[in-house]
Amino acid sequence: MVPAPRLESSDGSTGTRHNSTSTVSTPPTGKTGGCLITGNEDGAKHCAMNILYSLQHLGYVIPPQADAAWLGEAGPGPSYLDPGSGGPENDFTNRNTTFMTWNLLHAARMIKDAGGSPVHGNQRASWDAGCRFDFPNPEYR
Repeated sequence: MVPAPRLESSDGSTGTRHNSTSTVSTPPTGKTGGCLITGNEDGAKHCAMNILYSLQHLGYVIPPQADAAWLGEAGPGPSYLDPGSGGPENDFTNRNTTFMTWNLLHAARMIKDAGGSPVHGNQRASWDAGCRFDFPNPEYR
């Protein structure tokens, strides 16, 4: 889990690199990311959009259906684990959380089996040195 303050502080340092093969400053390159939103009002989709965009910007791979939510009743009310909330028994939330979890696991396995993400075309030091990764050189037209 990466809380919002962590996302904000990580985003401020995406221009730095750990090594010549990484363009992001944080270790999540080659990892999957998703989010689970809980609350008692609507807005989960908006939160998920922001969180998933932020995670992919930092280097996480976002598989299909990488979010799930439990909303409860609109307005003040019990939280997910409060007695009588219905949270843990909610089939919609349980189904989407299960699908999200399996999609994250499948994507992580694909990345691991492939030996990580290829770096060709995504190396800042090479770009700075003049390499354009198969982009046509206008001087040779």
